[in-house]
This record gives sequence, C-alpha cells and structure tokens, in this order.
Amino acid sequence: MPDADDRAFEAPAANPHAHTRASGHFTVVEVAGEIDLASAGFLVEHLDAATAGPEPDVLVDLRRVDFFDCSGLRVLCRAETRARQRGGRLRLVSDRPRIHQLLRASGLLGRFPPLPDVPAEKEAVEKGPVAKEDE
Repeated sequence: MPDADDRAFEAPAANPHAHTRASGHFTVVEVAGEIDLASAGFLVEHLDAATAGPEPDVLVDLRRVDFFDCSGLRVLCRAETRARQRGGRLRLVSDRPRIHQLLRASGLLGRFPPLPDVPAEKEAVEKGPVAKEDE
C-alpha cells in the first residue's frame, strides 16, 4: 500500500513565499522573498506536491528571492532526492549571484547548476531526466 507521500497531490495554495504553476510538461515552483528557518515550510509544501507523482520534472525559480539560507538548501536537497527517487528531476532557475555563491560555498553547485531562465518546453523534453549523486 503506498503511503501518503507517494500519492500525487494538487498544488497547494500560493503563499507569500511560493507559488506553483504548470509550464508544458514540467512544474515551476516560483519562490519569492526570504527563505530561512521561519519560511522554509511554505516552500516545502509546494515542493512536496510537485515531487509527489511519478517522474516529476520540477523547476524551482529563485529569481525573486532576496535571501536564502541553509534551511532553503536543505529543502531543495530533500526535494531533489524525492524527484530523483521517482525517476524525475529538479532544477534551479536563478540569475542571482548570491544564490550562485551560496551553492558554490555549500558544495552544491554541481548538484544544482542554475539555469538563467525557465527553458522552452522543447529543450526540457529533449534533455530528459537527469540523475545526479548526492554531494
């Protein structure tokens, strides 16, 4: 019997820190504001829903993030692992130098090489799922 974590859920309601939308065959979780210990839970509910089904293809758009700490990194790592375990992938979209520096400093840049923009649907389909080992 599958547990509740394995069932596909509808996207949760938008909140001040996260909003989920469909873009072609993948799910975009748009993140905004400050993501820290106090607000990471708002992101978790969106990422859990986005990675709940089989072969999830999730883009986490961090271009509107003002602050992101290790609480946010932990949430991203957990969601990326969930996506990969279900045969899918999770990628980041960010043009923010501070996000790139945080990923580099934490040793996660190889796991999450940021895309500068949400890719076109054709590109997303051609690349297929990417499985990366934990760092």
